[in-house]
Amino acid sequence: MATLLLIDGSSYLYRAFHAIRELSAPDGTPSNALFGFVNMLKKLRQQTHADYIACVFDAKGKTFRDDIYPQYKAQRPPMPDELRVQIAPIHQAVAAFGIPILMIEGVEADDVIGTLARQASAQGITTIMSTGDKDMSQLVDDYARIENSMTEEVLDRDGVFAKFNVWPEQIVDYLALIGDTVDNVPGVPKCGPKTAAKWLAEFGSLDNIIANADAIKGVVGQNLRDTLQWLPTAKELVTIKCDVDLSSELPNGFDDLKYQTEDSATLLQLFTRFNFRTWVREMEGKVGQAAKPETPKGITSDLFGDEPNEAIPAEVSSIPAAPVERHYECINTSELLAKWIDKISAASMTAFDTETDSLDQMQARLVGMSFSVQAGEAAYLPLAHHGADTPEQLPFDDTLAQLKPWLESADHKKVGQNLKYDQHVLANLGINLAGIADDTLLMSYVLASHEKHNMDDQAARELGETTIKYEDICGKGAKQIGFAEVDLDTATAYAAEDADITGRLAHTLLPRLQANAGLHYVYRDIEMPSRQVLYVMERNGILVDANKLNRQSHDIGLRLIELEQQAYELAGQPFNLGSPKQLGEIFFDKLKLPVIKKTPKGAPSTDEEVLSELAKDYPLPKVLLEHRSLSKLKSTYTDKLPLMINAATGRVHTSFNQTVAVTGRLSSSDPNLQNIPVRTPEGRKIREAFIAPAGCKIVSADYSQIELRIMAHLSGDAALIRAFEQGLDIHKATAAEVFGVSLDEVTSEQRRYAKSINFGLIYGMSAFGLAAQLEITREAAKTFIERYFNRFPGVAEYMEVTRAAARDAGYVETVFGRRLWLPAIKSSNGAQRAGAERAAINAPMQGTAADLIKLAMVAVNHWLIAEKLSSRLLLQVHDELILEVPEAELDLVKAKLPEIMASVATLKVPLLAEVGVGENWEEAH
Repeated sequence: MATLLLIDGSSYLYRAFHAIRELSAPDGTPSNALFGFVNMLKKLRQQTHADYIACVFDAKGKTFRDDIYPQYKAQRPPMPDELRVQIAPIHQAVAAFGIPILMIEGVEADDVIGTLARQASAQGITTIMSTGDKDMSQLVDDYARIENSMTEEVLDRDGVFAKFNVWPEQIVDYLALIGDTVDNVPGVPKCGPKTAAKWLAEFGSLDNIIANADAIKGVVGQNLRDTLQWLPTAKELVTIKCDVDLSSELPNGFDDLKYQTEDSATLLQLFTRFNFRTWVREMEGKVGQAAKPETPKGITSDLFGDEPNEAIPAEVSSIPAAPVERHYECINTSELLAKWIDKISAASMTAFDTETDSLDQMQARLVGMSFSVQAGEAAYLPLAHHGADTPEQLPFDDTLAQLKPWLESADHKKVGQNLKYDQHVLANLGINLAGIADDTLLMSYVLASHEKHNMDDQAARELGETTIKYEDICGKGAKQIGFAEVDLDTATAYAAEDADITGRLAHTLLPRLQANAGLHYVYRDIEMPSRQVLYVMERNGILVDANKLNRQSHDIGLRLIELEQQAYELAGQPFNLGSPKQLGEIFFDKLKLPVIKKTPKGAPSTDEEVLSELAKDYPLPKVLLEHRSLSKLKSTYTDKLPLMINAATGRVHTSFNQTVAVTGRLSSSDPNLQNIPVRTPEGRKIREAFIAPAGCKIVSADYSQIELRIMAHLSGDAALIRAFEQGLDIHKATAAEVFGVSLDEVTSEQRRYAKSINFGLIYGMSAFGLAAQLEITREAAKTFIERYFNRFPGVAEYMEVTRAAARDAGYVETVFGRRLWLPAIKSSNGAQRAGAERAAINAPMQGTAADLIKLAMVAVNHWLIAEKLSSRLLLQVHDELILEVPEAELDLVKAKLPEIMASVATLKVPLLAEVGVGENWEEAH
């Protein structure tokens, strides 16, 4: 039986445009929709055999539906310019692939597809409609089905019913009842999918529903009766026209829809123009212009496959490969275990993963582990599944004993996705995981920190693979089961896939890192060593005085009661301090306070920004701000921290997140120790609860004015560099330059202004922002900034050059080569573009600071190990390292820490680290 493939081009070009981050050709022409569309075409050609094919697009101009209903699609915004310029290249690519294009004036692409599908069904031809448009479901019959290549959803007749609870022949009536908001076709008010399906199940058709409208009760019944005159028009609008005259376009019928010869030369020219380098090489091979390049140095050919990926520049998105045939097995016999131990022992690299019963890395218990040594081949070793139907598994302790030599071998290289977690899980069992060579989580992060780095998203983005999700096998919410309760067949498919995909990702991403010296340095010399130090710090934990925190909670609670009473008195009535509605009524209706801004729904806002502004002149907002601040402190820290003390260690163990902040900075969670507020006495008291054990001290070491020093280095400004070389107070030195006075004449007010300018410019602050911060006029702020740039011209030049470079490349870089992408830098939205330009100035400084503290952390840890000291790294918070130091080692550590931190890099200005010592974190800071 012949097959016809109909591609809904109009649907897919919008989906490709919105699905892929901003991508552009060297000349700045957007290319994200073209990239996504071509990728989809290539995937379709690989996966779908068809005797006939057509890609159908909407033609320009109005259609017959506009004559029926002038408001049809009236709410749709015009096509974005960034997409409009890609239409011609997309059409060119489709034609060059040998795929006939159809665009018929006066009708929509849906109508052309509907006509062809009905003609094909009449001739017994199978039709595959590749689309994401639900309206197409009305075309499904015994010969025609929908396959959405974006989601891999397949809808035959039963599939349509399973999705909509109506049959394909009822879809038109269904759409008329619920309406189509996308096309601006009103339906029956309050009639949703469930109601429409219920009515069609009871009455069979729209005509019968209309005939029985008086029998339908309730508000929605009345709405139906009120809409009776409109429904025939609605049905006409949502009905796909299946009798379009195609005779002039297809004089020979389906014979005109056969694949044409691929025009490889045109594709080569197109891909070259848009810098799709991997596709360029593919086309060069086809037209005989280039041989396959040699394997880049350092890329081994046995890393998860016989053929290494070519070195793909990091700025070019990777091309998902063809699906890989899979062979997964469950290790449930001693013979299989021996076979896989032999495999992983002989392999140069093994992808490794664990399955557990918890996300808490210090508490998680091992359920099983998986291995893969080559693409498509993997195995799952279940160890602690339970349930009535669970087959017998290999003995837990004996099996781990057999694997322990391999797990602890530094000679047997392992790659994983977030291996820091797996390291903790095995450490809980007394196993020291060694041989950690690579981590795909960090690979993805270094290549594109603004993307999502979980394995599922990476697999879709890099490999074109849709993976099994945890929720798919364990469920969600209250009904979610633990992985140990999953049956072994399902668990094997899921866990073995994890190892397989991880290995394939490593094979794809590593060459892209190796192709760029800066990115490879950041990955190999900063992120991978940092990963190990973070594991050590997480394992160490920090001692917390629970009694002190409980006392602080009690004191804060009393203060909150006082603040509530003050708020009631100022408002003249009791009210819920956390209710925006009640706050709005009291502020704006009763007390007649000025409206600063409004919510998206048009109500006067009472958010923190508004409260801060009103607090300058009115007492009630000031009281509410203090109440909010203390409530957050109490719930987030003083109440919660004592509950997070690990019973086995007596310490709090935070998790450091290495791949969250796009700048390279760390964040922490469970608990978050990065954001403890220190500008209030109550916030600083919380740090007093982080203590040293008997015989030890807490030592804090942090870089002094690190981002300003990096600004001096990046800008090369002579005046800034001179100030740092002479060890001057940088804010005082800036004030002297800006105000034209000597250092001795600088007032405290002038220094404050200079400090605001110094830090404001780092974050791209405008004259408006500076005026608001200093509470001066915008003209005065503008004058201060102009004076600053006159005295520090290197800074002004750096900022201008950086903005231009960011606009050209789409990214900026740190001193060490970390690439910080700015997707919005070429946005047509002015506010988004301006925000990206401000980020372009700040990101290299913040990113370089993040690189420096990581290098310092690695160097300090290396020194502690080399000297066999008992001092331990506990925390890294922004530019600060926190250590626990025995008193006997205190003098040595105090002397050596600043020396190590200052020597991790050589900048144009000296690095300076300052050290503090105390019984607790607050004292040491």
